[in-house]
Amino acid sequence: MSTHQFSNFAGSSEPMPKSLFGYDVIDYIGQGAGSLIYVVSEPRTNQLYALKHVVRKTEKDGRFIEQLEAEFQVSRTFQHPGLRRSIDLKENRTVLRKVTDAALIMELFDGAPLDTNRPTSLVTVCSIFIQTAKAMEALHQMGFIHCDLKPNNIMVGTSEEVKVIDFGQACKAGTIKERIQGTPDYISPEQVKCEGVTVKTDIFNFGATLYWALTGQKIPTAFTVKRGENSFLLDDKIPTPHELNASVPEPLSNLAMECVRTNPAKRPATMADVARRLEVMHHSLMRRAANNSGSSISGLAASKVGVTAAAG
Repeated sequence: MSTHQFSNFAGSSEPMPKSLFGYDVIDYIGQGAGSLIYVVSEPRTNQLYALKHVVRKTEKDGRFIEQLEAEFQVSRTFQHPGLRRSIDLKENRTVLRKVTDAALIMELFDGAPLDTNRPTSLVTVCSIFIQTAKAMEALHQMGFIHCDLKPNNIMVGTSEEVKVIDFGQACKAGTIKERIQGTPDYISPEQVKCEGVTVKTDIFNFGATLYWALTGQKIPTAFTVKRGENSFLLDDKIPTPHELNASVPEPLSNLAMECVRTNPAKRPATMADVARRLEVMHHSLMRRAANNSGSSISGLAASKVGVTAAAG
């Protein structure tokens, strides 16, 4: 098991528990929305799992328990290797049946979130996003929308294998949410407007994540731009990855920009379409790399064109 996945139980005022819901706690992985995540072992089998623990400390924490329950309902039937499957949901309740704390038992994946190590090779970027697109297509085929795809929800293993995680905001296609849910730098316009979420919603989140992977910069979204901004002009104000660095091929740059179009109808139709286009680019980049003509995107963060300035 690689050491980068696990860290000390730092930043918490509480000691790491020795056991949770009958599982032995082995190590601390990190934290999510209202949760702490551990490596645990099932005492009878010694099988290792990831355990996401949520404690209701205030009434507001109820939404984190609801997200945990929602994640279990979506992810317990996953079969695709690129989607992290949940094994079980455990809850402690009061005599009045109110949940005091809950734990989601998940398959353990030896990897690190994409945002902790942005790839500098275009070949690697394509490989990671091909796998991500295929995993997302499998999710869509089940009728679900992730609604929060972003760099730290894409885990990458030591052999560049991918696992999409965190389905706490996932829901059935067409769902209209009562409040804005998503991550500001990756959220789609329809999520900000609390309109029905679709496959195109995830494609926007995917495109915003791909844009970050290619540039090291975040696109302006309907959540982050000034309210007085004319949204129909937003697309043209975003510098493309190719404009930020000429080493990013125009077809790859164009795909990222198509995915983040304000109008969902102008985005690619499906994740399968996105995956196919990325596979063509990946093949081309592999040939180019073999000829030593370069496929690095390092140094993009130092680009003289800034997203914020261009959007403002």
